[in-house]
Amino acid sequence: MDRAFFLRAGLVLAFATLLGAAFSGAASAQNLSRAQAEAVRAACEADIRATCPGVQPGGGRILQCIKANPDKISQPCKEALVAAKATPAP
Repeated sequence: MDRAFFLRAGLVLAFATLLGAAFSGAASAQNLSRAQAEAVRAACEADIRATCPGVQPGGGRILQCIKANPDKISQPCKEALVAAKATPAP
């Protein structure tokens, strides 16, 4: 496996953790479908890379960075987070 694979896998896990922390119970990381996690990843990956480049995933650090910089987070990312919260995984 190459480094890029592990980086992508880590980002997906970080996004799932981010959502779980952000919505505590409404859309926890365990309850996200693969499609929901992918939608959030696709919508938010560039924002997180640009806004929080040195933030290590885990422990809610990415969520803290997003909350500290709401003006730097794109509308599509915000909408994806809200949609994941509102739509329970199958």
